[in-house]
Amino acid sequence: MIKLSKALAAVSVIALALTACGGTGSSGSGDGETLTVYSADGLATWYDSQFKKFTSTTGINVNIVEAGSGEVVSRVEKEQSNPQADLLVTLPPFIQRANESGLLQASGVDTKGIAADQIGPDGNYVPIVDNALSFIANPSANPQPATWDDLLKPEFKGKLQYSTPGQAGDGTAVLVLLQQLMGRPAALDYLGRLQTNNVGPSSSTGKLQPKVSNGELLVANGDVQMNLGSIKDDGSTFNIFIPATADGKRTTISLPYVAGVTKGAPHADGAKKLLAFLVSEDVQKTVAPEALGIPVLESLLAEAQKDAGPNTPAGVIKDVDVWVPDWNAVLADLDADLAAYQKATGS
Repeated sequence: MIKLSKALAAVSVIALALTACGGTGSSGSGDGETLTVYSADGLATWYDSQFKKFTSTTGINVNIVEAGSGEVVSRVEKEQSNPQADLLVTLPPFIQRANESGLLQASGVDTKGIAADQIGPDGNYVPIVDNALSFIANPSANPQPATWDDLLKPEFKGKLQYSTPGQAGDGTAVLVLLQQLMGRPAALDYLGRLQTNNVGPSSSTGKLQPKVSNGELLVANGDVQMNLGSIKDDGSTFNIFIPATADGKRTTISLPYVAGVTKGAPHADGAKKLLAFLVSEDVQKTVAPEALGIPVLESLLAEAQKDAGPNTPAGVIKDVDVWVPDWNAVLADLDADLAAYQKATGS
């Protein structure tokens, strides 16, 4: 099952209003119940349309607080004495960390048709949009980078940047994927050499997109859903690619948006209804064309993969192996891996 992830940048949390003119924030109007969703950034356009549907059918409004993957979890944790969020949406391994920290509760959502290894114990977390790690390159890069080794070339010195592992979800995915492809020692050696080209730390993957589009950077990391959304919604000019290893094989890592009802949620029943709505067949059918991600219902995957043209999720990951790690195992080793990364890169 393909899981295509979100920046976990520790950025300022922005409360956004999803109004009839579009944008991100509270959806719908009226005197009914209002849910609060803390979400990793990247799904604002999709949320806008889907939450309006949810409000029209249930009378329940939805307010969005959007930030990085790590920041939204941190905020839920800090507010445990006075919970504000009803639903938490973030990327792995941060959703697993939230569950391990006791920040989630059983959702009761029917998860039939969703890959069992992506669902938390007791349904505490459930994927809603699949996604995967990607890289982007400015069209002026000549030749265009295609392999991991290409990223080490001197022409990219000061023109390459990737979001920081431990601070950004996509950056953490870079470290985890390289460990899988090369082994831990070789991955750290590679990242140490890549540091020569790296502009410096970045807590937000999303902020790298305009820099690549305008040529300030030639290469950066990203994720398929966010990068495609930037091309569609912002008119960004960059090419999306999955780096190949020396043998020509292209592999990426699954990075789904995953949701869970928060412990002590002020409107737990409403949050459970919203989560059930997001994984319903009708809503999941909109994931590929509107969210530019991959549906989590396995029954819809074949149809979603039929459109493999340029700038489509299926097109970007065509002939690419999508690795789904054991995120609980990743989480168990994460602190030690981040310490080793910081030592290897001097960051």
